[in-house]
Amino acid sequence: MHSTTLYNAISLCNWPMVNQGMGYSETWKILEEMVADFRKRGKVIPAKIMNDLKSARTMTRILKADASYGESTGKIEEYLRSVESYLVSEGEENFGVPYANEWLKRLEHASRKTDKTEEETRFISGLPREEQWIRIKLSADLAIDRLKTLADHSSVSYRTTTDGSLLVYGKKEHVIEFVKKMTTKCGPKAKK
Repeated sequence: MHSTTLYNAISLCNWPMVNQGMGYSETWKILEEMVADFRKRGKVIPAKIMNDLKSARTMTRILKADASYGESTGKIEEYLRSVESYLVSEGEENFGVPYANEWLKRLEHASRKTDKTEEETRFISGLPREEQWIRIKLSADLAIDRLKTLADHSSVSYRTTTDGSLLVYGKKEHVIEFVKKMTTKCGPKAKK
């Protein structure tokens, strides 16, 4: 049996462990590191894979903000599985079996961790403790004017940080509403 086919069989067996709400952020971080390693080695990542990676991160944030938003778990797993399958298969083909196996070990370890975001543990000066917040790194896909309009329509406040990100904050339900609007109106699929 070709080892990529074996990988796909093993990978699908590992997903029920992630399905229990464990390791989405940690898995995403490992996949992001793998993408960075590919780029250092001169390998181009297809836009669809990068969009899936970004979508997985956004959906993970939605799930953390609102655990009742259960439909996001299936999408997160779909996005992560797509990225993982591509990267491990391409890694094995281009850089060898030991390379792919090392990343698989890291992914397996990451999938067993409980998601704890840095955002939950960091303190933002000037924000009341009871308010929820997210930091959005601006890009060509996320125009600041569009995000500010969505924030106004979602009854949340915002400010630009020194690193050029947009800090959006307010009541938990309003931040969740903002994130949902952002993913539907500003996400990769919204451009179709």
